[in-house]
Amino acid sequence: MVTLFHCMSARSFRPLWTLEELGLEYELKMLPFPPRMHARPYLDVNPLGTVPLLLDGEVTMTESAAICHYLATRDGATRLAISPGEPEYGSFLNWLHFGEATLTFPQTIMLRYGRFEPIQRRLPQVEEDYRKWFLARLKGIAPVLAGRPYLCGEQLTAADISVGYALMLADYLGLAERFPLAVQDYWKRLQKGAGFQRALAAQLRAAQEQGVSITPAPMAT
Repeated sequence: MVTLFHCMSARSFRPLWTLEELGLEYELKMLPFPPRMHARPYLDVNPLGTVPLLLDGEVTMTESAAICHYLATRDGATRLAISPGEPEYGSFLNWLHFGEATLTFPQTIMLRYGRFEPIQRRLPQVEEDYRKWFLARLKGIAPVLAGRPYLCGEQLTAADISVGYALMLADYLGLAERFPLAVQDYWKRLQKGAGFQRALAAQLRAAQEQGVSITPAPMAT
């Protein structure tokens, strides 16, 4: 059975959401945030001290977008993946990685220099610059969503999960009202999905059962 190490609403929410969408069995191990500081034994399992960490037999993975792709294809084609040769395959891969490399990255800089660093090391100008960077990159999504419900057409895929988590993080940071209208509608649509709702419930339930704070990791200091 798949084991996923996870902090509340951290990047590891992407594979958790994917697992729930696919209806796969898994064990969810909750960690306090950041685990490298507050769960030192975890370093014996993952020397990086980061989440996610996915264990699946001999497979060990730590990159959230890659885990989503792996889960969506490990047992053959699923509705969450677009296969090579299909018209939207290139777009699928592009958006899958866009969610992490282009949208989540600037937010991690915002969090570091606006929230996580000691007050004397915080850099308001850096935080603002990367906020503008993030919001500017959303302009590339809006036209794609003008005529379709999801990034690759009529069906939710792992690409939407990747981008959707970046929007979730931005929402925690109070940026949702600044999304382009098409992106605001898209984010509302993603939140109504049954898989997304099950993932929220699963992390809350697991955190309570395992005695881990239910404060979302992006808000923890």
